[in-house]
Amino acid sequence: MSAPSDPHLALRQLPRRHDFFVGVDSDGCAFDTMEVKHKECFIPNIVNSYDLAAISKYVREAAEFVNLYSHWRGINRFPALTTTFDLLLDRPEVSARRFKLPALTGVRDWIRRETKLSNPTLKVEVAKTNDPDLARALKWSEDVNATVGQMVHDVPPFPYVRQSLECLAGKADVMVVSATPVEALEREWRENAIAQLVAMIAGQEHGSKKEHLALAAVGKYDLDKILMIGDAPGDMNAALDNRVLFYPIDPGREDESWQRFFEEALPKFLNGEYAGAYMDAQIARFEALLPRTPPWKRS
Repeated sequence: MSAPSDPHLALRQLPRRHDFFVGVDSDGCAFDTMEVKHKECFIPNIVNSYDLAAISKYVREAAEFVNLYSHWRGINRFPALTTTFDLLLDRPEVSARRFKLPALTGVRDWIRRETKLSNPTLKVEVAKTNDPDLARALKWSEDVNATVGQMVHDVPPFPYVRQSLECLAGKADVMVVSATPVEALEREWRENAIAQLVAMIAGQEHGSKKEHLALAAVGKYDLDKILMIGDAPGDMNAALDNRVLFYPIDPGREDESWQRFFEEALPKFLNGEYAGAYMDAQIARFEALLPRTPPWKRS
């Protein structure tokens, strides 16, 4: 299931075999891997790659808020990096230490002009521009992947994920819709013996989650028969921007969310009863869990 030379073509050519389509995010949604990846893999490598030991406490607080506990949860790693630095620039404690943060100008410019924010596209850009800012970001991202590969394994899916996927077999075409590199996705889904329950594993190399849904599902299925399951606002926006349905896995309440999906939301979806008031209630509860203001400003 590795990303081909034309990843968009792979999405367009995904065959429709059933009347329903379900996209499922992976990190933090199907697997309890968000906390360990960010706290033990992403953040230590930010501190190390950008020489931020002098403000590591504030780096950790900002990066955890961006990636885990805010409305930014689940965004691509490169915008998450620049957003973390933006929050640090606004911290009086960082200013008081007269610490000069890297501007990340090259990274910010690349983010503005590139839609597939992944290591392969960044590697091409580094070779083309020889921009030291981009080269540093690529090294950081590669180090993150190496740390994830060393540390994150034997993490099972949340309870009721497997049961839900098995229930969907024969009723819906299921695809992994993720911003994680395909290699890591394939490893996690295969080691838990659930890769065979999905038609395709789409990662960051295939473009954005919005593109995943637009190319693989929209136009092939009725819009009210397309459902995205995710744990982050980006998952919700990918669904709503495509005018399809969204079911949230609430951060911190994942077990409860998957049980509710299996017992309640999944039957409603297959019976055409999910859209409307029921979905609105799920989204309202989900959005209340992810604030826009960091705790150090609220206090």
